[in-house]
Amino acid sequence: MNFDGLLKFGCFFLLGMLPMTVQAQKIVAHRGASHDAPENTLAAFKLAWQQGADGVEGDFYLSRDGEVVCIHDKTTGRTAGRDLVVAESTLEELQALDVGQWKGAEFAGEKIPTLRQVIATVPEGKWLIIELKTGPEIVEPVQRLLADTRFPSERVCLISFNQQTIAEAKRQMPRIKAHWLTGYKQQSETEHWLPSADKVVQTVQRLGVDGLGTDKKRQVVTADFLAALRKQGVKEFHVWTVDNPQDARFFAEQGAWGITTNRPLEIRRALQRSAGQ
Repeated sequence: MNFDGLLKFGCFFLLGMLPMTVQAQKIVAHRGASHDAPENTLAAFKLAWQQGADGVEGDFYLSRDGEVVCIHDKTTGRTAGRDLVVAESTLEELQALDVGQWKGAEFAGEKIPTLRQVIATVPEGKWLIIELKTGPEIVEPVQRLLADTRFPSERVCLISFNQQTIAEAKRQMPRIKAHWLTGYKQQSETEHWLPSADKVVQTVQRLGVDGLGTDKKRQVVTADFLAALRKQGVKEFHVWTVDNPQDARFFAEQGAWGITTNRPLEIRRALQRSAGQ
């Protein structure tokens, strides 16, 4: 092989060892474009599409009458000004609340949407990231809705902090991507952060899921931490909630499957500038 051939081989080899490129990142709107619109509302999801998001992420509970509804908290007080327990309230009671006005008068009248209503906003080719906020009882209703709406299984990612829930979701919907979510806590005695990379790997493998959804905490989620995950077989991760362009660039360079942000337009533009586009 001549020098040019060796050089070309070496370049291809090195490229194969690097994380995926910035262009491969999915920009996911956290609860919709929630910096600019009230979180987890149809207004926020529709704005996310206008801002060029690749996907939207929403949080889902079951109402008392078995509807899958989109809200982050167990109760409605923070966003509605009237405190109802979601699991103890009917869809009619929940949708009688205004969850938009707190963000601005222009959003007055926004309601807590159902999963079916959120699905209806998703354009062809875009992603839907469904955070399951309850125990495994939510899995079957979600599966039924995805089947009933014929939403493409290759464009869904199921996520949950609840290990039993995400394992059951993957068991019931094996063709749909599933990520286990974790944050990190520093131990006061040792100052170590838990879970460790080894523990994350063990959990992902035990649950049988496709990857990890990780907090953005840079003092924990370093290049070495992510390299340790990859070395032990956890090849796919997404990160939340990234509103700082420098953080977004770091995770893009590390090969994040997706970057979840409240500011999809700003983060998209920042990554494009970094890539020279």
